[in-house]
Amino acid sequence: MTKSYYEFFCPVKVIAGHAALEHIPFELAILGSKRPMIITDKGVRSNQLLAPLETAFAASDIELACIFDDVPPDSSLETVATAAAAYREHQCDAIIAVGGGSVIDTSKATNILVSEGGDDLLKYSGAHNLTRPLKPFFVIPTTSGTGSETTMVAVVSDHQRNIKLPFASQYLMPHAAILDPRMTQTLPPHLTAMTAMDALTHAVESYTCLAANPMSDAYATAAIKKIAKNLFTVLESPNDVQGRLELAQASTMAGVAFSNSMVGLVHSLGHALGAVAHLPHGLCMNLFLPYVLQYNKEVNHDKIADLLLPLAGADIYAQTPADARADKAIDVILTMRDRVYDLTKLPRTLSETGRINQDQLDEVAEKALNDGSIIFNPKETNLQDLKMILEKAW
Repeated sequence: MTKSYYEFFCPVKVIAGHAALEHIPFELAILGSKRPMIITDKGVRSNQLLAPLETAFAASDIELACIFDDVPPDSSLETVATAAAAYREHQCDAIIAVGGGSVIDTSKATNILVSEGGDDLLKYSGAHNLTRPLKPFFVIPTTSGTGSETTMVAVVSDHQRNIKLPFASQYLMPHAAILDPRMTQTLPPHLTAMTAMDALTHAVESYTCLAANPMSDAYATAAIKKIAKNLFTVLESPNDVQGRLELAQASTMAGVAFSNSMVGLVHSLGHALGAVAHLPHGLCMNLFLPYVLQYNKEVNHDKIADLLLPLAGADIYAQTPADARADKAIDVILTMRDRVYDLTKLPRTLSETGRINQDQLDEVAEKALNDGSIIFNPKETNLQDLKMILEKAW
């Protein structure tokens, strides 16, 4: 892959801070929206996370036309069709996604149907099958991990065929991402840790894999620094508002980074393990990150060594000999995982999950070998290599 050419694209407006939610009516008005729809899930609504939004709309001229809160953890074509029907029934003119990855993906897919018309989402599956801008679309993440608020990708399950349908288009990117620490303040410690390790993996793979570029590197290293500095502060003091905001910003930065430089073998293994053992994506990232870095080290030692500075700070970086920095960076990640386990019991190994048997590892390896992310990994990989990494992660 040539190093002399790259593209960087992020048209998403980021609105971040301690009163970011209150800006939404103004932002909608700029886009000509007067009847927005909120798409969310039962957990977000029952935790009263919509209250600041509802208050903001009550004080404006914009009417909150509909709240759709039936998004399941694994969204589907049926969910998207139901959400689109609600949008049309209430004559909405914009979508606000409030939630995690499933809610955001559902909202992106719903926006396809309500913008293009009809109910056949399948014809838009794949890459670049949308030809024009969609309806106004805002995302308010309630986790700090997926980075979906800045990506052009959505994945929706087709339960009848038992497959996941990917959608990729620049028109799926939100008009704005709103980062407000109130939206992640009730996130339990294990989910805070899991989503932070997801974001860390996005940033680390963005920086160390083949499509890295100077722009994505800047976002990736900034994200790593924020996570390393703030994760344990938030785990030990969940109401730390500034720490929550820093993690939210880190997740968004990591999303910008990896959507422009892609990810690698950690994601290939994570996607495969998720399919076989039905484990959460962030947990899978936490399992494999250090072992993949150890595997890749012989071909990108210097890039891994660079990670030590944002992970551990200037003093430790300066005190560590240059030829030992890659190993030290990996050790820092291993130590982070141990500390996260002590605080939240987030599994560090496959055996600690209790959800997979060793005789399933061959299936995971085979699925990982066919995963698209593997082509961006800096070291070429075969089936035996994958099995070796899985054994180390056991």
